[in-house]
Amino acid sequence: MIYTVTLNPSIDYFVKTDGLMEGDINLVNEQSIVAGGKGINVSKVLKNLGVESIATGFVGGFTGDFVETSLKNAEIGTRFIRVEENTRINIKLNTGKETEINGISPSIPASALEQLEEQLLANLEPTDFVVLAGSLPSSLPKDFYGQLITSIREKGAQAILDSKGKPLQEALAHQPFLIKPNHHELSDLVGAAIHGPQEAAAYGKQLVAQGAQHVLVSMAGDGAVFVSKDLALFANVPQGILKNSVGAGDSVVAGFLAHYTGHKNVLEAFKYGVTAGSASAFSTGFCTVKDIDRYLPEVTVNLIEGEQE
Repeated sequence: MIYTVTLNPSIDYFVKTDGLMEGDINLVNEQSIVAGGKGINVSKVLKNLGVESIATGFVGGFTGDFVETSLKNAEIGTRFIRVEENTRINIKLNTGKETEINGISPSIPASALEQLEEQLLANLEPTDFVVLAGSLPSSLPKDFYGQLITSIREKGAQAILDSKGKPLQEALAHQPFLIKPNHHELSDLVGAAIHGPQEAAAYGKQLVAQGAQHVLVSMAGDGAVFVSKDLALFANVPQGILKNSVGAGDSVVAGFLAHYTGHKNVLEAFKYGVTAGSASAFSTGFCTVKDIDRYLPEVTVNLIEGEQE
């Protein structure tokens, strides 16, 4: 089974306008309201790809009710832990440029944290994967992901981490199976600008040396880099029109995991994940198998370092 953990989910309110005039009334042309959060997005894409998952994390209040109900309506399994404060609301504003306004995270009491860990670990099998995705609520310690990864690995399961900053840095030594920073997050982590795939691979190697088993660096329209102990690869992205970048990185993770759990080949999973990310970026919603199959022939994986099997 695949479990997705979203510690800081949201209601995402997507708004499209012709422009934004500060201090005045602005009319909305298009709007949609969906359950959001990186782990939740991974579960949604996995569902589109025919792979089952169980979404967990913390939800609270009427906004938390919406998150949980919308996933159940989409026939995605849920095991959320309830907290008292409302799940946050994030505004995704499209005025020709994409702007995000993220709400305030609820406070997570220690009792809820213990309940989440106990519930997750009690059900883990050695063949399971746990996706830990998104930001940490401010009430949680920065090393929480790292601690949870250790507990997951002690059960024989594997953890995939898609986060950034201190929570990601703290987790490296706990040997996550895969981390997926984008090039901006990698740059912040290593304290240096990233110029092209060669540098992304070199800095990705540093993260492998610090404990990550595999590193996948997404670079938007410039492609992606995959790094492991003895290998570094670059994949281009297909040509298409960007319609919505929200969730593209989550689609990379879901595509990688959907393919890897079926075929156990990290190289092919890398290619599939990169294609899934682009397919979602070129869609108004999340990618489907049909979307990925359309773009897959346009993606080529090239060797940067090591020997490709």
